[in-house]
Amino acid sequence: MDDINVLHHRCLLNLRRRIRDIGDGRPAQERYMRLQKDGDTLSYQGNSEEVGCYVAGHPLSKGNCYFEVTIVDTGVRGTIAVGLVPKFYRLDHQPGWLPYSVAYHADNGKLYNGNPVGQQFGPKCARGDRIGCGIHSENIEAGFTTVFFTKNGKEVGSVEVPVLAEGLFPAVGMHSMGEEVKVDLQAEWFLEEDDSMMMVDSHEDDWGRLYDVRVSGTLLEYVGKGKSIMDVGLAQARQPLTTRCHYYEVEIVDAGEKCYIALGLARRDYPKNRHPGWSRGSVAYHADDGKIFHGSGVGDAFGPRCFKGDIMGCGIMFPRDYILDREGDMDDWDRLEVRPAHAGVQNVLYLNDEEEEEDEEDGEEAEQEQEGRKVTVFFTRNGKLMGRREMVIPPGGLYPTVGMLSSGEKVKVDLHPLSG
Repeated sequence: MDDINVLHHRCLLNLRRRIRDIGDGRPAQERYMRLQKDGDTLSYQGNSEEVGCYVAGHPLSKGNCYFEVTIVDTGVRGTIAVGLVPKFYRLDHQPGWLPYSVAYHADNGKLYNGNPVGQQFGPKCARGDRIGCGIHSENIEAGFTTVFFTKNGKEVGSVEVPVLAEGLFPAVGMHSMGEEVKVDLQAEWFLEEDDSMMMVDSHEDDWGRLYDVRVSGTLLEYVGKGKSIMDVGLAQARQPLTTRCHYYEVEIVDAGEKCYIALGLARRDYPKNRHPGWSRGSVAYHADDGKIFHGSGVGDAFGPRCFKGDIMGCGIMFPRDYILDREGDMDDWDRLEVRPAHAGVQNVLYLNDEEEEEDEEDGEEAEQEQEGRKVTVFFTRNGKLMGRREMVIPPGGLYPTVGMLSSGEKVKVDLHPLSG
């Protein structure tokens, strides 16, 4: 009996020593297994049969109560978990599976709270999504706290969990080949909607379609693989250009590896894995070679190449009698149609006095009557006109569309540069 008491006493001393090490200034030791760590990037290195797990060196606290994980690649199954665990959590288990741990799992959107059986919690997460996890620190000293999770900056939900004396440590789990994430242990998230958060939400709402592109305010960042022409990242605005808003601009913040950045206009149902300009119903100016692509994978010489810091613009010169039906109310895209106006409308930018060719073939005129009216699309570079291209507006209009295709590419988009 004495031996058991001695052993128990030694275990308690060892536990207290470990807890004390957290706050005595000693270097924190992060722990991970079956993962490769390169800076803030974690990648799975197992055989897809065993879990790989990362545990940060410091617990969340009142001064640092939130962290984020960006999914770089979902790999084979996308079995990525983000959550909080005790300091000495077993690294062969996903966060959330064992007691005193909690995690949001990307592959099924479930919450695991100290149990290998999850409960439906939020949406699934894919490549480019940011999963955040934080604590409401006001209750942490009482032995429990509220843990909340976010997706792309918006709260998904919360759960109350017990807290051990050592605290709750940021953790990431992975379970299939090819999975890769970036961890930001210094991320911030504001509980109240201040002006900056409202601005970010507003800009996110400007985009109707996003594929392998992450939005942060006015910044678009390519998050795709960039290994083949099928890895195009596409961002398409929610509303088409109109006589009230007929021009937009893109500034190249980072040209990335190849500067495969394209700015143009496309029909609403444009293919997500095609650069603007490559398929019908689109036209685009490509930064890497200065060519214009108009519904074809073969471009024509058009203007100079564009680099970091350059501002590319695209707009439409509308005829005087042109109007979009339901202009100013674009939420119902399916009901949007093009028709001639019965009276003149105010338009900031008209076509020049150049008349269209009068010897158009009957077939082309019939196509215009069926599909829509012909307009002139123009492109600029650093405020100077580069050239124009005539095209027929498809049903529903032409939507600002930005394409990217190489790692590291970032652009700032201003959808309303002439509004103020």
